[in-house]
Amino acid sequence: MDISDASVSKPSSQTLPDYDRPKEVKAFDETKAGVKGLVDAGIVNIPRMFIRPHDELAEELISHKTNVQVPVVDLRGFRDNKLEEILDWVRAASQTWGFFQVVNHGIPFAVLEGMIKAVRNFHEQDLEVKKEFYTRDQTRSVRYECNFDMYHSRTTNWRDTLNISTLVHKNLDPNKVPEVCRAAALEYIKHVKKLGDTLFEVLSMALGLKPEYLHGMGCSSGHNLVCHYYPPCPQPELTLGASRHSDPSFLTILLQDQIGGLQVFYENRWIDVEPIAGGLVVNIGDFLQVISNDKFKSVDHRVAANHVGPRVSVACFFTGHDTVTPKPYGPIKELISEENPAIYGDFLISEYLSKYVTRALDGKSGLDFFKL
Repeated sequence: MDISDASVSKPSSQTLPDYDRPKEVKAFDETKAGVKGLVDAGIVNIPRMFIRPHDELAEELISHKTNVQVPVVDLRGFRDNKLEEILDWVRAASQTWGFFQVVNHGIPFAVLEGMIKAVRNFHEQDLEVKKEFYTRDQTRSVRYECNFDMYHSRTTNWRDTLNISTLVHKNLDPNKVPEVCRAAALEYIKHVKKLGDTLFEVLSMALGLKPEYLHGMGCSSGHNLVCHYYPPCPQPELTLGASRHSDPSFLTILLQDQIGGLQVFYENRWIDVEPIAGGLVVNIGDFLQVISNDKFKSVDHRVAANHVGPRVSVACFFTGHDTVTPKPYGPIKELISEENPAIYGDFLISEYLSKYVTRALDGKSGLDFFKL
């Protein structure tokens, strides 16, 4: 992302002693209109709460463009003659990038397109209808919100989100999903869960374990579908769609439209993840890095803001599920030895998530909490 020297000059409001960020955040939150409400109002300059600190903006001037691309894995032939080749691709990508894209994954293109359209329909419906789902209550299985960390972060991100989750209630009540996107969301969830099972098989074997190992640990038993809507931004050089972070999950599968904006931090630079028509982005989450004892990497990523849009993405976080019978997770015994001792202690998913949602999305890894 390139910005001019003028772009990193300190916004005048930053120097005003009477700037009250909590007051601005609260007033914005109470509108329940999200970032889309600002765009609909025709703003030309983004509010101060969205502007990144001067030091962050200055860092962008020393970033370098590169043509390096995130690995692409073709899953065709997984069940037969291509298995070993696919395992090699996935193993290499998981150990270095922590990210890869998959094609020929089995989810029909119409299902992917239907999900993108459904998310757009939810966010673009009448505000009075959408407001019924607006809440900051993390125990709600279906909720619409703008920035879960808005009251903790230095900068508010330029996005709105619909969450459809089984983290609290294992069995999702279909009737709680907004009608405008219900059919498409339920169909997509069915397909993406099946793909998740396949990927956990691949990842198990890539770790030298039996195919059913990670599934047997419960890694695929809970999921959180996060449907992001990134409106066009009048000053994208001053803000982000999502700040630098890693994922609180075992695995994340991301559906994105063709606008782009996702960036992965690789070899000390930000790499654009170019959208592939019909492709899906897969990344290793923090939990899988822990149980693999750092064999697989959970890597920082972010989303750039953009003049064009809206951009839509749908992330399915496979988080496991421990709210009924809490189960501790730690490095897999088969992967540790005297030569390769455990790097992390055991943790509860609920314990990790509670830390994650009560702090800012600021690039500081939650893994540090559990290192020995």
